Amino acid sequence: MAKTPAQRIKKHGSKAAVPQHHLPPVVNPTTARTPEKAHNNSNLILIAGVVASLFLFWYLHLLTLEQLRDLSTDLAMPDSLIGGFDAAYISQLQAVMDDDARGQLNYVHKTAGTLFPLIFGFTWLLLIGTNVARKAQRWGLWSLPLLFVVVRLWGNAAIDGVLAAGTADAGQVALASGLTVAGWVLLVLSLLAGAAAVVLGARKPKAAI
Repeated sequence: MAKTPAQRIKKHGSKAAVPQHHLPPVVNPTTARTPEKAHNNSNLILIAGVVASLFLFWYLHLLTLEQLRDLSTDLAMPDSLIGGFDAAYISQLQAVMDDDARGQLNYVHKTAGTLFPLIFGFTWLLLIGTNVARKAQRWGLWSLPLLFVVVRLWGNAAIDGVLAAGTADAGQVALASGLTVAGWVLLVLSLLAGAAAVVLGARKPKAAI
């Protein structure tokens, strides 16, 4: 009859060998986190972010701001003027846009005008972060979408401010115009930074399997 561990210790003392039982580790291959799954999840977020950014750009610049021309006797909204604008142009808009029209532009700035730069900026930060390994290069490329977000949101507020003012102040108009131009330039540079990040990511050495 097999002896129990207590009986072995009683007979042989503390030196008695007690059988050890080891349970195998439980690993669920369907839920275990692997580098491949993390990379795939990152790619899914990137694709969703790019699609959302494209949609919001279309909705903001090609649909909503174009529709607001109906409230300004076909004058383009300041956001759409890539080359900027002057005090005379703002005076024309002030003359033809009533409080309701300016309120609608302000609402656009608070909704799609805010969502687009934020989602675009987050997506591009993730795109650059997952493709660029060197810290200095990564921060250099990150600076462009970060600046774009800040400048674009600041530009929205500046445009609303000059349109709400009774008269077009030259200094405020120059600031709003400069922010608008800078926003467009930073958007293009951010796109180029994203393309550069993809190229750098493609050149990274692949880990051995």
